[in-house]
Amino acid sequence: MEKGKKNWVFCDGYLPPKGDNPEFEGHEALMLTNLNDEKTKIELVLVFEDREPEDGIFVELDGMRTTCIRLDKPLGPQKYQLGESVQYTIWVKSELPICACFGRLDVRQTNMAYYSVEGCTF
Repeated sequence: MEKGKKNWVFCDGYLPPKGDNPEFEGHEALMLTNLNDEKTKIELVLVFEDREPEDGIFVELDGMRTTCIRLDKPLGPQKYQLGESVQYTIWVKSELPICACFGRLDVRQTNMAYYSVEGCTF
């Protein structure tokens, strides 16, 4: 039985600006789970509306493990940094089928908003 998909696309990337309350750290995150017994290599490709894609951001995920990648932190060995309030899509390409979801915590107002979504898979 296949446990996940090799390609995931999350179209609503938009890292929110920091809020006024330092106790709460707004962010976006990509959650990845590898239900296979083997380690898999994963490439993250960032697609933008006004410039060329940023690719070559690699992550390895051991078998039967999960990880949360904070998108407000530097990404990959090249330490690529997404800017705040930049519209982007994230394409997740894995050597083995994985499960993925995307979440955002927006703390710019008192009633903070958090949501998590699954992406399009193919």
